[in-house]
Amino acid sequence: MFHGILNVYKEKGYTSFDVVAKLRGICGQKRIGHTGTLDPDAEGVLPVCLGKATKVCDLLTERGKEYQARMRLGVETDTQDMSGTVLLRGETNHLTPEQIRSVCLAHVGEGMQIPPMYSALKVNGQKLCDLARKGETLPRAPRPIMIYELEVEEIQIPWVRLRVRCSKGTYIRTLCHDIGRELGCGAALQELLRTEAAGWRVEDALTLGRLQELMCQEKLETVLCPIDKVFADLPAIYTLQAGDRKLYNGNALFSTELLPEQAETTKENGQQQVLASGTRMSEWVEKSAEDGREREFWGRVRVYDSSGEFQAVYNYDVKKACYVPVKMFL
Repeated sequence: MFHGILNVYKEKGYTSFDVVAKLRGICGQKRIGHTGTLDPDAEGVLPVCLGKATKVCDLLTERGKEYQARMRLGVETDTQDMSGTVLLRGETNHLTPEQIRSVCLAHVGEGMQIPPMYSALKVNGQKLCDLARKGETLPRAPRPIMIYELEVEEIQIPWVRLRVRCSKGTYIRTLCHDIGRELGCGAALQELLRTEAAGWRVEDALTLGRLQELMCQEKLETVLCPIDKVFADLPAIYTLQAGDRKLYNGNALFSTELLPEQAETTKENGQQQVLASGTRMSEWVEKSAEDGREREFWGRVRVYDSSGEFQAVYNYDVKKACYVPVKMFL
């Protein structure tokens, strides 16, 4: 069985679930999950987790994403993209690039967004898109989103190209729809390319066809990202042989069961110094808080056994002066 993350380039015409189904056939295993839905007409980065890595699917889904979008002004559809039924058409002759840019940039920052009916969100166990296809419309509560960056790359009315960095749960279709409403002419998404998801970039993504070739050549593991890369920003610690059994059982780990900090750097990847010392770890946690560092997890560490195999993520408990398990990857 394969364990790790594949950076898949989802092509147009496939759903995210189609990609998972095809990879199950390619890899010959059932334990596979994706990290964020892309519409069939959208393309781009779709990190897919295999084997033990499925335990980080939720974590990767929560992380930010980047898109390149092409928006069509002057039209509004029931799906909020150009695949849907046109509901109205609006004039765009009065619009100026300055107006368009101003309305687009006003969406940067925190905001509220009403999810579209044509989406995979579920209400009472049913997908909204299934209800929409039956002609049903349900009220949807606005949800908080964050637009970290929005760049208007090109304006050739009625076409507008955008680059958007945003939080989980942001619908670019709905962003275009809202911009069109504010401009008074309507708008719909024409094209969407996801260029980044949870740190994986589009230039490194591989199509299903290419992954099939690599599998036939017995080279799939060469493009399989190891699980610990997801936690590369966390310090690493290693157990001594005496601490291996406690690690495998998911027990708390004390400094006496860990490689001393004099061991310089982590054994193989040499990324960061080990933090076996309880005193040193406590200081690191407190210093991170004082500096206001934007660390996703203060006090969390990657844990490797004495042979150098990644096994878990632990958190340092300052009061108990030990490391306690957060997520195991045995």
